[in-house]
Amino acid sequence: MPFTSSLLPELIEATAEAIAKNAEEITLLDQAIGDGDHVTNLQRGLDALMMQRTEISQLDWPAAWQKIGMVVMSTIGGASGSLYGTLFVAMGKAASAKELNVQSFSEAFFQAVEAVKHRGKSDAGEKTMLDVLVPVAKNIQEAAASSLPLSKLLEQTKQAAIAGMESTRDMLATKGRASFLGERTKGHIDAGAMSSQLMICAVVDVLHAHLTTPPQ
Repeated sequence: MPFTSSLLPELIEATAEAIAKNAEEITLLDQAIGDGDHVTNLQRGLDALMMQRTEISQLDWPAAWQKIGMVVMSTIGGASGSLYGTLFVAMGKAASAKELNVQSFSEAFFQAVEAVKHRGKSDAGEKTMLDVLVPVAKNIQEAAASSLPLSKLLEQTKQAAIAGMESTRDMLATKGRASFLGERTKGHIDAGAMSSQLMICAVVDVLHAHLTTPPQ
């Protein structure tokens, strides 16, 4: 895989910036059908990662993912902290002691998303972050299996994340506080799906920029 964990500070900064830029919009979505504290909780975890980003970048990818998982689990709190923590810890464990390439990453990410499903007792179609994570995992798996060029894989990953986020608009929420609102949840994009999409797209943009920019 052409990327090393030395990119982690830039990746963390990009995700934090993406959430900060869209904080108001995400909060409005969360206030409409959720608790209204999604961004505040998420930024608490991102702030903690920002403080530890240099230390984390000294680790290899699997260890860095597990470290990220532990940090966000202990700082974000609530359902988001548990789910994001599970995602990164599971991804780190699945990738441990393996040569990291597109194929092994696709398998590790798929297993991580399955762990999130299990932890949240949920799946795609229930108006949650999984409506972004599941199609992204499927896209990466299919692209890896077909040996799609990495630049194309990144482009398709971004498209899958955006389409997944948009798909939650007309869904009926069946998890969390939103599930009590019934039909009123239709017409609103899920805040967790939007934040997941924004962070995935921020990561993709950084990776794509490094892929297409010749080393100095």
